[in-house]
Amino acid sequence: MWKFDFPWVFALLPLPLLVWWLIPAYRTTAMAVRVPFFHEMAQAAGEKPAPGGVRLRRHWLLRLLMPVLWVLLVIGAAKPVFVEPPVVRDEPARDLMLAIDLSGSMATRDFVDPAGERMDRLSAVKRVVADFVAKRKGDRIGLVVFGDAAYPQAPLTLDHDSVRILLEQMQIGMAGPRTAIGDAIGLTVKLMGDSHAQEKVLILLTDGNDTSSAIPPERAAEIAKQHKLVVHTVGIGDPDTTGEDRVDLDALKRIASITGGRAFRALGQEKDLADVYTTLDKLTPEKIKREIYRPQRDYFWVPVAAGLSILALYHVLALLIAWLRAPRRARDVQRMESVPVSVPVSEAQHGN
Repeated sequence: MWKFDFPWVFALLPLPLLVWWLIPAYRTTAMAVRVPFFHEMAQAAGEKPAPGGVRLRRHWLLRLLMPVLWVLLVIGAAKPVFVEPPVVRDEPARDLMLAIDLSGSMATRDFVDPAGERMDRLSAVKRVVADFVAKRKGDRIGLVVFGDAAYPQAPLTLDHDSVRILLEQMQIGMAGPRTAIGDAIGLTVKLMGDSHAQEKVLILLTDGNDTSSAIPPERAAEIAKQHKLVVHTVGIGDPDTTGEDRVDLDALKRIASITGGRAFRALGQEKDLADVYTTLDKLTPEKIKREIYRPQRDYFWVPVAAGLSILALYHVLALLIAWLRAPRRARDVQRMESVPVSVPVSEAQHGN
């Protein structure tokens, strides 16, 4: 599709006509004496005449070229552009952070895989979360691990293969033996501080209660709500135990409730944990923001180049014609100089 960025420039098309109509032509007047046989008289006097003024005569080609050149100039000033077909670009509409507890209790082998073999909690979490990440093709995903404190494991990225590699490299106790749930929420708020996504979601998984946070989990949840961060919690520990290994399901429910999220609990089956993440996948369906961009190509140079080419060609032809006519003019001048001049003598002179 063609268009002009400055269509109002076409209002200047009649400008030369207005100038010709309203402004009179520039004329000069000077005293002059018309003498026949000027060249012969100058030769007899031994003088070489200086070149006089030249009056340019208009001809049909010049009258045709001037309007054409003006139209081309106006078209170039209007800036013609060609708008190409739209290019649709998909961008993630959600930032999703996964916070995973790496405290010592994650080594407990109380999960059973579909084959009936027991595995530790972290191994079950890795398998389920890796599958969850693989499904979220349109979201930016990041990882946070927490123990004595919270640490970023993977920044928000669309490179999900890297996220799965970093997920697999997580080890029990690498962040410390205790549990800092509040710090994990606070770190996520900080990591998502510069995010412009339409939705920001944190899925927090833990098997214990908060024992080492610098900020209470509920206070961290209130801060997350202020930053429009929704927190879903997943508890996989045993609420009937005592000490740090006891998962505080009530606290996880309060955290989720404050931010508008949901709280889940997974029992000792890997399938139960997979069902939790399937539910979370449905709660936060993949969203993609589509941006439409239409590339434009400028063609203002085409009429300008055409006008310059026509003008240059005209001058080249004019010089060529003048060069071809130069010998004939020289011959005419020589012929005129060779004609004898007879000066009539008056009768009074003869009488003397």
